[in-house]
Amino acid sequence: MVQWQTKRGKSIIAALAFALSMLLVSSHQIDAYNGGGQPDSQFVASNNRPGIEIVQASRSGHISNSVHSVASTGTQETSLQLPRGGGGKAATAEEVLVSAQRQTKKTFKEAFKDLATYMHGPKSDTLLLLLATALITPVCKRMGTSPILGFLASGMLLGPNGFGLISGIHTTETLAELGIVFFLFEMGIELSFERLLSMRKDVFGLGFGQFSCTALAVAGIGKLFGLPANALVVLGGGLALSSSAFVLQLLKDKDQLATRFGKAAFGVLLFQDLAVVPLLVVTPILAGSGQGLASAVGSAVIKAAMALGAIAFAGRVILNPLFKTVASAQSQEAFLGLILLTVLSMSFMTEGLGLSNTLGAFLAGVLLSETKYRYQVEADIAPFRGILLGLFFVTVGFEIDLGLIASNLPLVGSIVMGIILIKALVTTLLSMAFGLSLSTSQQTGLILAQGGEFAFVAFGLARSLGILDVPTTKLMLTSVSLTMALTPALASLGSKVAKTLEEKSDFTHYLGQDRDASEIKESDDFAVVVGYGAVGKVVCELLDRKLIKYVGLEIDPNKAIQARNKGLPVFYGDIGRQEVAEAFNVGKAKAVVVCIADKAMANRAVIALRRWYPDLKIFARAVDADHASRLQKTLDVAAMVPILPEDNLLLTLPFAGAVLKALGAPAEEVNAILEVKRKEVLSGKTLEQDEEQMALLQLGIDPDEKKEKEDPRIDIEPVSGPADDEEEDTFLQTIEAAAERVEASKEKSPFVAQVIEEVCPESVTFAPEEPLDLPVLSEPAPLEIIDVQIEPMNGDNSPISNTTDPPKVASTPKEE
Repeated sequence: MVQWQTKRGKSIIAALAFALSMLLVSSHQIDAYNGGGQPDSQFVASNNRPGIEIVQASRSGHISNSVHSVASTGTQETSLQLPRGGGGKAATAEEVLVSAQRQTKKTFKEAFKDLATYMHGPKSDTLLLLLATALITPVCKRMGTSPILGFLASGMLLGPNGFGLISGIHTTETLAELGIVFFLFEMGIELSFERLLSMRKDVFGLGFGQFSCTALAVAGIGKLFGLPANALVVLGGGLALSSSAFVLQLLKDKDQLATRFGKAAFGVLLFQDLAVVPLLVVTPILAGSGQGLASAVGSAVIKAAMALGAIAFAGRVILNPLFKTVASAQSQEAFLGLILLTVLSMSFMTEGLGLSNTLGAFLAGVLLSETKYRYQVEADIAPFRGILLGLFFVTVGFEIDLGLIASNLPLVGSIVMGIILIKALVTTLLSMAFGLSLSTSQQTGLILAQGGEFAFVAFGLARSLGILDVPTTKLMLTSVSLTMALTPALASLGSKVAKTLEEKSDFTHYLGQDRDASEIKESDDFAVVVGYGAVGKVVCELLDRKLIKYVGLEIDPNKAIQARNKGLPVFYGDIGRQEVAEAFNVGKAKAVVVCIADKAMANRAVIALRRWYPDLKIFARAVDADHASRLQKTLDVAAMVPILPEDNLLLTLPFAGAVLKALGAPAEEVNAILEVKRKEVLSGKTLEQDEEQMALLQLGIDPDEKKEKEDPRIDIEPVSGPADDEEEDTFLQTIEAAAERVEASKEKSPFVAQVIEEVCPESVTFAPEEPLDLPVLSEPAPLEIIDVQIEPMNGDNSPISNTTDPPKVASTPKEE
């Protein structure tokens, strides 16, 4: 079958090619070939294209015995004497095919030439850049390297220092600047006030020290070479910055954001993002004369105050209500359009005031970081940010000049090694001064040793303002690009050194007796997670998302060693032993989360913790509803069963997928359908209600149990109605059941009641409506009233008090 399809495809292609060739031949030539031409007619081929000239002459009613075929190519003409006996037609057919072939080649050549002329310029630049962004990431992932290196290499090859395939360099750089705008916007979203407070030591301590010390060291070395003061400020501040895009991507790919050195590196990058804004604001001021410096600074402060005031006013008065309105429409297109409007309008406003456009994007991100839409904004903006930031790295590759590197190899190599050594040494020493271990400190120093993407922005701005000359700028941009290209190798080197240092340490590294564990235990804001299984890992990941410090305790040494070797704060220990609990300061913890799957071991741990720490907040994983109820009522433990309701739509998707596959649907298509349906379920309008209902169900609050406890004599038929009304009734019943559980648990289990109130805030203010309560209509008292009212309807007016059965009343269902 496949072979037949292949042969059929080749036949079709051949037939189409032959038909195209024949269409390009003049119809007159074909008529002449078929003998259908009229006597005394002469057909002359066009002079501007190759053709066949066939001459037929008739004199005195006699046809000439010879046919002259003249093939003209350009200005040359050749005459061919054809033999008699019918050979003329065969020769003429061969000439027609040759001419058709020539005509086809010329037509294709002219078409490609016209296409190349049409595509030259912005169109070809756009297609080449999109092709690069589409292919670089999968190719680099397959090669096991960072995609940013691929973007740098593609820019080096496509740019003016390579093959020169990109003609509109300025247009590409303008488009790539939007990548920096969106990147600063995303960094602003990450900089919420809560996050800054939780990481204040790493951000304002280690981050400030790294930036200031590195800038001073670079400026001191630059002064030895006689650079002016304004250039020293730009070079020191620009080279003190590290690449957030490189570092964060590497940490995410290796799952190291939750490690101690990952958190330290992230804190330093957050302060650097804060330092970028004043650096970009001060750079234009440095281009002025010294006499007008004070007035320039005052003007910049006034403009910055105007921008902050306008953005704050727009955020409180316009943005929050607007985002709420658009989000309620459940339209992803409208929500994305509003995000783009917010970012671009804020950046254009600050740029119009004479400040950096990145400042407006950064402030817009900070503004949205305090709203509940921050995670949705991050998810929607990620593809645009990724593509545009990839274009930015391509433009960075434009600046890498291989000729400059080859001609100045010692100088470029010295600058690259100097940047890496200075930054790695400063960061490592400061990390150790702030209480980090040697292995963690050197990892932090090496992963932050490269130059940053904002150095290109700062140096480019300084070049346009005349602070840096063109050769110096080109040399520094090339050197910074090389340091960024070495980032994956530096990170790998840091991991190997850390592994070697940890292997040489004793087992106390796994028992929580090192500097990293002491830093967490001595703080007043940490949680304890007992058990690092499937549930424990998810709990730890969510704690990392909110940057809440935690200590993990695992009784299985293999799991503890494996997690500790990754740099995670998980240690070997038995929480059931009091000396272990005291060593980790469990009594000072905000909460203890027991994620042990075994029922007996979980009971042992919970009972011991409650006996030693009566006021400690304890969460526990229960095996079933009965286990959860016992823990809640006897030990005041917020016990939950990690299950899903039987009617949850997510549980039905594998069942429906198996049905589709059994009916012959391809597995890829079924998986795609299930993924779309899963997204629809998770992004539904009642997502918050579903989360509340599932959490309450895992706490043992089931509204169906209340129905079963009602009077068994009550038998009310369910009333059919809209699905939304049924969901609303179920939600109200869940809230009512939660409110009853809160009231019942306040005296003996106050912590359980508190957890229920936090999971379901509606239970605090819930007040059931007593009128029109359907069960009341079926109680015995109203039934007696109905019997009394219908007593006069008896025909003989006899008393009905002695009858044992209720009277039979002929009435319509509406009257009943």
